[in-house]
Formats: sequence, C-alpha cells, structure tokens
Amino acid sequence: MSEPSLKERLTAAMKTAMKEKNKGRLSTIRMVQAAVKKREIDDQIELDDDQVQEVIEKMLKQCRDAHQQFVDAGRDDLATKEAADIEVLKDFMPAQLGEEEVDALIAAAITESGAGSAKDMGLVMKVLKPQLQGLADMKVVSQRVKAQLG
Repeated sequence: MSEPSLKERLTAAMKTAMKEKNKGRLSTIRMVQAAVKKREIDDQIELDDDQVQEVIEKMLKQCRDAHQQFVDAGRDDLATKEAADIEVLKDFMPAQLGEEEVDALIAAAITESGAGSAKDMGLVMKVLKPQLQGLADMKVVSQRVKAQLG
C-alpha cells in the first residue's frame, strides 16, 4: 500500500487533533489546509506533495520570522505561540539534512558553478535550491554559502 499524500496526512492529523482537543495544533493544521486550498483556487490546480510542501515551507519561514520579531520585541506570549506553530509545521516536512551534508552539497555546488567569490553567490544558490528545498533552512544555507565564498 502506498504512503498517504501530504494532504491526506494533514486531514488525518486534523482529525486526531480534534479528538485530542488540541486547539493549538488544530488551529495550525487548519491554517495550512486553508493556505493549500487558497493556492489551489488561485492557481486553479490540484497541488501535489511537492507543491503542498512548498506552501508549508513558506509558512514555516513566515513563522520563524514572526517568532524572531516577537522575541526581539519582548512578546514572549506571541513568540511561544509561533514556536508551537513551527513545531507543528515541522511534523509535515521531510527530515532536515545535517550540517556536514549541507556543507558537502555547498562545496559541490561551488565547484559545479565555478564560483570564486561572494559575487557568484547567486550561481551557487541556483544550483543548491532544487537540491535542498524543504531539506534545509535556505536562510542558513545562504549564510553558509556566503561564509564559504567569502
């Protein structure tokens, strides 16, 4: 039997959260489902797992940014909610690559693109993005590429 699609996993997780009366998790899952549905309606397509993962990854990035802003502003209550949302979203993302694996891919991408300085960072990121999409935080990857080129 094949593994359930990401949308099916979201629906099952929503039902479980409802049964467990886990309001925070339920709210986050419903937010994801609404974002997926909005994109399907806007683009007039049925999203596959990769596209659903892109939606979740975008939401994850937004939550991380909001979390950092709330921490900086001293709003611990809101920062805690964003941190909880991040943990729920991570449940639907593939396992993240380790630092060594990311560094190896960065080194290979630098060699492949022929990058020699920080000015060539765009070339390296162009090679890396399809390989690392959903498997690593692209903001961190960008910082690591800059460090290796600089």
